[in-house]
Amino acid sequence: MSSKVHPNEALFNAEKQFPVIPTCEHFAGSEKLINKALVLQDEYGPVFDITCDCEDGAQAGKEKEHAEMIARVLSSDANKHNMAGVRIHDYTHPHWQADVDILIPAIGDRVAYLTLPKTSCAAHIREMVDYIKAKAKESGIDRDIPIHVLVETHGALKESWEIAEIDWVQVLDFGMMDFVSDHQGAIPASCMRSPGQFDHPLLARAKADMVTAALANGVVPSHNVTLDLKNPYQTYKDAERARNEFGFLRMWSIYPTQIKSIVDAMKPDYSEVNDAANILIAAQDNDWGPIQYQGELHDRATYRYYWQLLQRAQVTGVAVSEEVTKRFF
Repeated sequence: MSSKVHPNEALFNAEKQFPVIPTCEHFAGSEKLINKALVLQDEYGPVFDITCDCEDGAQAGKEKEHAEMIARVLSSDANKHNMAGVRIHDYTHPHWQADVDILIPAIGDRVAYLTLPKTSCAAHIREMVDYIKAKAKESGIDRDIPIHVLVETHGALKESWEIAEIDWVQVLDFGMMDFVSDHQGAIPASCMRSPGQFDHPLLARAKADMVTAALANGVVPSHNVTLDLKNPYQTYKDAERARNEFGFLRMWSIYPTQIKSIVDAMKPDYSEVNDAANILIAAQDNDWGPIQYQGELHDRATYRYYWQLLQRAQVTGVAVSEEVTKRFF
């Protein structure tokens, strides 16, 4: 197998590859909930990320202690998979730079991403990213730290293309509750739930516009939470609609029972995973030239599609054959 050219080398050359990351990110604010989430992550396997929350999780006046707690927990042995990010304070909050000053030197080599909330324009995100880059360089961190940006204001939606183009940005998150609030009562509160969150024209337009901006710039679009905490099936159906109707590739969880619902809803179809494996194996055996599979022609364009699908299957825990694992993973 060592002589076979890997799809990352054969199919993408020097161009930017689309990020393949877990389909679920679970929010946790307190030390207790962060540790509980880390235990679940170890139990379920590395199929979801954890977002540790400095913004809403910290008590007013105790922002420094909260950021230090997150740095301590994520630098501990409890963070086995290094699949935990941190949401810092927004650009208008006086502590956002202090969050970066605390977190980057302590966990800059391990943090999965930093989430930047409540932006109103791309210029603010550029300034924040530049500050993070400078702190990383100062701290000897030799890696690009993925940046996730919350699109939850009119300004952020308007400039979502510019935001998605900013260096290090990996994810655009749709923040529905703040976005609804930003409409000054024009969108009823019921539309924070289904079916209104998908059917109301203003929300459907906003979601479609943000997803388009993200995907066009090689960035992952992430969907908002399901407010119904006690109904895993509602979470599943919301994730299914978000994925299949709007193109979201990731979704937030705010309650432990939501994690599996999101992961299951966003898993690739098993028959497609099987086709992807067969197509890619045949393509690799043919040195990535065109092939026929079940009477259809496949070439590098479809190979890219199926390689991304196979990677998504792998990060969502879909079982693949031993041969696929040896060849590609």
